[in-house]
Amino acid sequence: MQYLLMICGDEATAEEHGTDGCGGWSEDMARAGKVRGGGGLRPPSEATTVRVRDGEVLLTDGPFTEAKEQIGGFVVLDCEDLDEALELAARHPAAGYGSIEVRPMLGPEDFA
Repeated sequence: MQYLLMICGDEATAEEHGTDGCGGWSEDMARAGKVRGGGGLRPPSEATTVRVRDGEVLLTDGPFTEAKEQIGGFVVLDCEDLDEALELAARHPAAGYGSIEVRPMLGPEDFA
């Protein structure tokens, strides 16, 4: 099953660790055949939020909501189960200064 790991931190933490990399974690996951995709994100101040209301496209500069934490990056892992996904997320360096939200992903079978 695939799991999305959203790497989160507050603005100060994100700025402080924004160029740290993953301390070999990404390479370890790739060697183990776990990584299916991922990447870092530019800051929320560079986001554009899209909404469609009554057929009209509405664009807003910045994130949709104000939040204490922001998503700084993400990775998609292929894991046997949630326990494995949580174990691998706990190894990520960002878990030591921020948080990592782990979510199971829907597959094609979920839309049949």
